[in-house]
Amino acid sequence: MDNSTPAAARMRAMSLRSWGGPEVLTEIEMDRPEPGATEILVRVHAAGVNPTDWKSRAHGGLDLWGEPVILGYDVSGVVEAVGLGVTLFRPGDEVFGMPRFPHQAGAYAQYVTAPARHFARKPAMIDHVQAAALPLAALTAWQSLTETANLRAGQRVLIHAAAGGVGHLAVQIAKARGAYVIGTARGAKHPFLRRLGADELIDYTRVDFAEAARDIDVVIDTIGGDYGPRSLRVLRKGGVLISLSSPTEVPPVEEAEERGIRCGFTLVEPDYAGMKAIAGLVEAGRLRAEIDNVLPLEQAAKAHEQGETGRTTGKIVLTVTH
Repeated sequence: MDNSTPAAARMRAMSLRSWGGPEVLTEIEMDRPEPGATEILVRVHAAGVNPTDWKSRAHGGLDLWGEPVILGYDVSGVVEAVGLGVTLFRPGDEVFGMPRFPHQAGAYAQYVTAPARHFARKPAMIDHVQAAALPLAALTAWQSLTETANLRAGQRVLIHAAAGGVGHLAVQIAKARGAYVIGTARGAKHPFLRRLGADELIDYTRVDFAEAARDIDVVIDTIGGDYGPRSLRVLRKGGVLISLSSPTEVPPVEEAEERGIRCGFTLVEPDYAGMKAIAGLVEAGRLRAEIDNVLPLEQAAKAHEQGETGRTTGKIVLTVTH
């Protein structure tokens, strides 16, 4: 009796041979997952690439991995099947989301399974590449600005690395909420950020942002290093500093409290309500991901090489063929 898995139930994925450089990414064939109760099976059309992907590839990250290790969290695709009890979606629906973060989602593959409420319906006016560029970065910006900082109209926001994956979406979300937005970025990227609605821009290669910015209500720090401690100097009393780079790079709580500032590290979470809000901003023409480059799934290593330069504008996306 032949107990082998039929070809139709197999899929391609990009896996890791070991932790290390981009060259450790290799294409494999494996069993296609099946959705459990409350889960959906999504046929992946595109997968976004994020800094957490190459940081995890290098050393394992939070070490919340399955076997085989498959990177990737940003997914846009079509529901292939639904598990027991799922009523939110049905086969054929187009969805996008950030499933399972920070546990392994396996977006660098032809199929993924995850709880149905880790996804939302993909806005019809954008394609899968655009949709795959949004979830992790947009949710990070949305949760940081609307929930952690409780951003209100008229407040002043400083966004570091404003032209990056999270940064350029944070600019748009902050503007949609009526904030005055200041961004740090190289001068060459200022025209792009002005088109997104940034009110004021600081070329960090020529000017010390800590001298140029004043009376800030909210700082979004995606860089780390000394950016956090220096950002304390620009925040007004009662302000909020949100660190997104590393929990080890948050300024000392004592120093922040002495200045009357709240600070801390924020880690994004799967969020159905947040994904619906992001979809609403897209549909209203208030939010759009900038795509730096699009590569096929099998060139994931090249995508990582490009991302690790730190010079991309917006997002890199992998397309998945079947």
